[in-house]
Amino acid sequence: MTSAAASASPVDGILATIPIVLSLVVAVWALVAAVRRQPPDRIQFVGLAVLEVALLALTVVALVALGGGDRPGEPGAFFGYLVTLVCLPPLAWVLARMEPTRWGSAIVCAICLVTPVVVVRLQQTWEVVGG
Repeated sequence: MTSAAASASPVDGILATIPIVLSLVVAVWALVAAVRRQPPDRIQFVGLAVLEVALLALTVVALVALGGGDRPGEPGAFFGYLVTLVCLPPLAWVLARMEPTRWGSAIVCAICLVTPVVVVRLQQTWEVVGG
């Protein structure tokens, strides 16, 4: 794979940047709530829903690219990260609903801080062939 092909990765660019930024915004909001001893609020839950939509869009684009013949460098790791990625916001939602205290906000914050890391790892497993 050439560097031009690596830069054309379906899990790179604006489609990866949007969930990273959304996740960090929700993380900051949840951190402020946790520090202020507030339970998860509607904004956190809406943020998680919007984040999930963005992650599903990223997943659809990746699956379409796979259907078109593109292949990640590490398919097993790629699919593991992809599945994990789409499960993170619902996991945060459920755990935060189970813990309606400041710790629910802390859970949302923690999971939203993990999400950008998983997006970057997803990108790395796609582009490993170009290395």
